[in-house]
Amino acid sequence: MSHLLSGETFGDFSLGLDTRGVRLVMEYRTKEEQVADYLRERIISGVYQRGSRLKQAEIAEQLNLSITPVREALKLLEAEGYVSGDSYRGARVVPFDAGASGEILSLRLMLEAQLVRGAAERATSEDLAELRTLADEFAKAFETGNRAIARGVNYRFHRRMYDIAAMPQTLHFVQILWARYPFDLINAAEGRGADAVKEHDEILDALASGDVSAAVLSMRKHIESGWTVLKEIQ
Repeated sequence: MSHLLSGETFGDFSLGLDTRGVRLVMEYRTKEEQVADYLRERIISGVYQRGSRLKQAEIAEQLNLSITPVREALKLLEAEGYVSGDSYRGARVVPFDAGASGEILSLRLMLEAQLVRGAAERATSEDLAELRTLADEFAKAFETGNRAIARGVNYRFHRRMYDIAAMPQTLHFVQILWARYPFDLINAAEGRGADAVKEHDEILDALASGDVSAAVLSMRKHIESGWTVLKEIQ
């Protein structure tokens, strides 16, 4: 079931809200980009599980759109590594490649350090307030046992933080790495939610104080903590 509000449509300047009032579109976006954002979040949050088939007709009906922007969105996601297959008939969510996880970790540590550094240097009080709202929603989702919502909010938290850095090319490559990283497995591990909540708070404290070095170290700790969990469950 779509989380979009009844009657909500996609347009070049639309601002989509899900049933929890969370912003899905906050800037000028083409329809295919908006659909790609929507599908990307649902893949990361586990609504669409690894190996599951994404049917264009069903997605178009959910979003009250024609097939064309859905097809183009799937092409974007295929280029990013989220899906594979025939974009004219549908696509499948890519499986997790355990053999590549170490290399992905190294790249994430390098690139995300640059993004959080940029965020620490540029964040305004309004930016920090938005991040705090997302961090609180993430904590609430874990407290209530709704891991799917927590994964989606976690994506929005990191994406919003990295948008602040204004480094779109770096963010593009990070999102490609995210597509290949098993956030669903990591966040499902016992105790991971409580640890992630604390780590988010540490990152926000560093951003609020403008301490660039502390922000980078906190993000590195956050990423490496997830990696430790992944090694334990593999």
